[in-house]
Amino acid sequence: MPRAAREKADTNIYHVMLRGINRQNIFEEDKDRMHFMKVLRLCKEQSGFSLHAFALMSNHIHLLIEPADEPLDIIFKRINTRYAVWYNRKYQRAGHLFQDRYRSESVRTEEYYKTVLRYILQNPMKAGIESCPGSYRWSSYLAYREGKGALTDTQYAIDLFGSHEILMDFLEQENDDSVMDEADHDWRLRDESAKEIICRMTQCSSVSDFQKMDFEEQKGIAVKLYSEGLSMGQIARLTGMSKATICRAVQRAKDNFSEEDTQLLMHESAADDYDPGIIW
Repeated sequence: MPRAAREKADTNIYHVMLRGINRQNIFEEDKDRMHFMKVLRLCKEQSGFSLHAFALMSNHIHLLIEPADEPLDIIFKRINTRYAVWYNRKYQRAGHLFQDRYRSESVRTEEYYKTVLRYILQNPMKAGIESCPGSYRWSSYLAYREGKGALTDTQYAIDLFGSHEILMDFLEQENDDSVMDEADHDWRLRDESAKEIICRMTQCSSVSDFQKMDFEEQKGIAVKLYSEGLSMGQIARLTGMSKATICRAVQRAKDNFSEEDTQLLMHESAADDYDPGIIW
């Protein structure tokens, strides 16, 4: 079954979430967050989207984004690939870093835009990372407090509220805002969806069909399936391969970056040009 088409927002603004596969951390230290911000800046320059807000949590990311000429799929394929290649090499791992492609919801009205904006900017405080909005560096809150940011496009919200003072009063209010949240979703890839991915990738309609493939080809497919978000247990269960074989194949794959990935990694490893005190 093909994936359902993503809903298009009347405002062309979307609340997007990225989450680490199997709930794993996607940021281990501030250097990782700094590198993600560098990737975000590069992709913003290339894609031309507007970034209304963001919050980097330990294992997921919230963004409020307005695409320009490129659709969300292309934007987030670029962001995810750039960061995941760098992260995988740094931490000597293989496979997908992010769960699924991304989650998104359309921001259809100005009132809902206000709610989503405040939800994202207060997310670190509600998660217990900061005691009050603005003390956590890795969000857009300071950009709104200062009235401008290096990456955050603040003017839309300021114009929407009519003044910077009214906007900040709203952002600081206690609330029970409810929007799409990473905890609301079952991010696990179900077996039926996994079977569809296997069928699409191999044209095999059964375990016995898969077992007729060359063994080296099976191992290559297993690595690709793992990168698509299937767990090793699922791959073993749905293909008949042993979990040990799959594990060895995946482990070997981490040292087999393509030339394109290596060039990308070299590019992304350049010295970071951000001032530590920058307001995003």
